[in-house]
This record gives sequence, C-alpha cells and structure tokens, in this order.
Amino acid sequence: MVRVLFVCLGNICRSPLAEGVFAHLVKEADLAHRFACDSAGTSDYHIGALPDRRARKVAEDNGITLPSRARQLAADDFYRFEYILAMDRNNLHNIIRLKERVAPDSAAKVMLLREFDTEKDELLEVDDPFYGYMKDFVTCFHTVRRSAESLLAYLQENH
Repeated sequence: MVRVLFVCLGNICRSPLAEGVFAHLVKEADLAHRFACDSAGTSDYHIGALPDRRARKVAEDNGITLPSRARQLAADDFYRFEYILAMDRNNLHNIIRLKERVAPDSAAKVMLLREFDTEKDELLEVDDPFYGYMKDFVTCFHTVRRSAESLLAYLQENH
C-alpha cells in the first residue's frame, strides 16, 4: 500500500482538503486497497481542531467530507508515508529540515503537491485561503483537485 501525507501550516485548510479529495478519488476508483492518505501541519496551532468551516463547506459542495482533525507532523511520519506533499515552499523547507534532523535515513519523498498540477505556475504553491474569502477556498479546492487527480494517476503508473 502506498501512503501519502498532505502537509500545510495548521492542518485546517489546504492539507485536509487535499486529504479529503485524494481519499474521495481513491474510493471512486476502487483503489482503497492500494492507496491511503492522511494530513498534518508543520505547526501546532490547531491540534485537535476540525478543518476550517469554509474548507468543509467547499468540500461538502463537491460531495466530499473532511472527517480528520488537525495534528502536527511527527518524526514517525517520515517512516509511515512514502510521499509527503507540502502545500507551499515554506512548509516544504520546514518538512525537509525536520526530516534531516529526526529521520535522515527515511526514504519518504518530500515534494510540493503542485508538482503534479496540470496547470502549473512558477511557484507551484497552493495558496493559503485562511485569511481570504469563500472564493479563495473554492480556488484552493480546484487547485488541490487537479493536483490530486494527477498525483493519483502518477502513483497508479509508478506503484
């Protein structure tokens, strides 16, 4: 089984959306026996909290539920997951630094989620909608969905 971890800062907006979308795509494709996912944050700001209400709303509007609760990235995640996908460069750097410190022998691939986006831009970042409006969550959802669809296709071909 290939395990994927989606990571943002607080684990209440982008990474739970990515987790929910990816899990939904896996279930739709009847691939739950091959792929599993989770999400985490690099900070401890929201541990135990449900995803942001706006993230839950945009997910629900698209037939997806977000049942997870926020948690912080942990050392054992580098051994539990084959892919650790960051939403932006700041979190990517934080993940890499943590991996070098606590799990230097881990084989986990640490990447940006948008490396799989079919509509890439220069930054390859999923914009954080937290301080924005509902339209920002909708944009985030579509970015995450495109990226998750391509990620799943990549994983199916390569695992």
